[in-house]
Amino acid sequence: MKPPKSKPKRRITAQAAERPSQTVGQGLSPDIMPPQQSGALQAAEKLIALRVHDFSRATKAIESMRASAPEGCLPPVSSEIASSFENPSVPALKLPPPATAHPAPSESQLVDITKPVYGGTFLARVEGKAVFVPLTLPGEQACVRITQNKRGYATAEPEQIVTIAPQRIAPACQHFGSCGGCQYQHTGYETQLAFKQAILRETLERAGVPVPAEIAILAADPWQYRNRIRLAFDPDGNPGYRGRGSHAVIPVRECPIAAPLLLHAAQVFADVARTVAPSLRPTELSLFCDPAETALQAGIFTASAKNHRFPELIEAWRERVPALTGVELLLEARPVQNAQPPRTPPPRMVAKWGATSLIYPAAGFDYRVDHGAFFQVNRWLVDALVKSVTANLKGQLAWDLFAGVGLFARALTAGFTRVVAVESAPSATQALAANLKGTRGIPVRATTLDFLRRERDPDGARPGLTVPDLIVVDPPRAGLGPEITTLLSQIAAPALVYVSCDPATLARDLRALLAGGYQIESITLADLFPQTFHLETVVHLRRP
Repeated sequence: MKPPKSKPKRRITAQAAERPSQTVGQGLSPDIMPPQQSGALQAAEKLIALRVHDFSRATKAIESMRASAPEGCLPPVSSEIASSFENPSVPALKLPPPATAHPAPSESQLVDITKPVYGGTFLARVEGKAVFVPLTLPGEQACVRITQNKRGYATAEPEQIVTIAPQRIAPACQHFGSCGGCQYQHTGYETQLAFKQAILRETLERAGVPVPAEIAILAADPWQYRNRIRLAFDPDGNPGYRGRGSHAVIPVRECPIAAPLLLHAAQVFADVARTVAPSLRPTELSLFCDPAETALQAGIFTASAKNHRFPELIEAWRERVPALTGVELLLEARPVQNAQPPRTPPPRMVAKWGATSLIYPAAGFDYRVDHGAFFQVNRWLVDALVKSVTANLKGQLAWDLFAGVGLFARALTAGFTRVVAVESAPSATQALAANLKGTRGIPVRATTLDFLRRERDPDGARPGLTVPDLIVVDPPRAGLGPEITTLLSQIAAPALVYVSCDPATLARDLRALLAGGYQIESITLADLFPQTFHLETVVHLRRP
């Protein structure tokens, strides 16, 4: 089995980002067809939308009917089709249910969908209460069933789309709707970018953060962009993702947002594991590849490492996936009994093969990335993201906090006399030191909070403190928090760049930084996660 060929890398602008796709319900222009054929086409299209519950199958059926019709038009509608078409009791568009059925505490209700909401749902209202509905679009009317009714809001599952928005398209993936990985495949990429821009602006403004008139957008090819995936296994050993609104595993046969090598390797692994190591019973599989898909690192997670036959497994897997360069077998730990708060120790490596790191070319440098270390996931946008954060910044001293393997720190060494890169994750610190070796960069193994506490006493400056010209922060989703933002404001570096992966925590932290004397220079939405609700934001701040 050969892996599918990857699409060539290409950069596209937001305006050119719309992927050619047939809008559901949109066919040949009626003014270029005879009336009877125009009516037949429209009836057939609506019938398919009525009868077929799967978005992709619906559109493929429409396109198949078009292709077989003479001169691009459909034949007259049969009496059976006509009678079905005229039946008002048939729903307009049925949607796939979640992976695990929700309870149904209420009758189905007709709602108007008004706008997107962070998290991948869309807003409707029932008697004034906010209702969050997935798989819908603004401007649509939908019949929904309330699944969770809280004091201040409710969640619902759509059962039928009564009025279809013109922005709705057929998703590229057959698993969309049941798989929990993507939320926006049912609309075009320009619309997705508009959703994210609106969500980001509203989130910041609601927190009292002044937003520039223009939010710049960084975007590229919205498909096959992921260099990393993590899959789980169903009871039959099939690889898949967690279901929408569920922990159930949805076996997948395709993943159009991932580099093709990744899913190919997962499918081969599942086949090999069943035959070579049936006692292994893997629970999860993590995969990470370089941008050219020529090198692949893997982590196999299991609840029991007995009779794992690891050498035989690797030999058989590598024979069919030659790009495989390194594998770790990780035994999952059990939760600590009676621990408060509840915690589970990290997995323990019980076997390994091959290289323990991967070389990832990005932004003009070959980065070492060790097993389990964080690295930006979008292989089409890594270079542009680095440029957005570091371009035209120069000075004597820069700090890169939450530095990871040094993606930004390495680039900053070109413009600063000294760069201090702070990281605490054991999976990243050795690679950080290797990536800064021979440069002006200095790796520091510490948490960002501990580092800042040492550099800035709460009652005043530490004797001999050199205030950096620039601080770059790239925290996890939890953001910086009140103590770190206070310390940053006290240190008062002239320039600060905040790279965020969560708009809510970004808004909270920006409000604190603005109160501490910073002003926003620019905001860029970096769409590192097309087809999903996730968004990255780069904010440049300065002190006046």
